[in-house]
Amino acid sequence: MLVTVEIPDDLSQHADPAREALEAFAIASYRSGALTPKQTRLLLGISTRYEFDGFLKQHEVFEHAYGVAEYEQDLAGLDKAS
Repeated sequence: MLVTVEIPDDLSQHADPAREALEAFAIASYRSGALTPKQTRLLLGISTRYEFDGFLKQHEVFEHAYGVAEYEQDLAGLDKAS
C-alpha cells in the first residue's frame, strides 16, 4: 500500500524526511500498542530482533523492552526448530 504524506517545507530539508516520518509513525504506533514488535520491525524493514532492539535503543524507546517471557518463547521456538 502506498501512503502519501505532505511534509512541511522546513522538514523537507532534512537528509531523509520520508524515513524520518516512517520511523516517527512506527515508534508512536509501537509505543501505543497499535503495532506489535514484529509488525514494527517489518514496517521499518529491519530483518532481526537484535537489529530492532538496537533501533529502539538508538531512539530511546524502552517501554517494551525484550522481557523474560519473550526470551522463554524464543527459546521454546528454537527447541522446536532443532
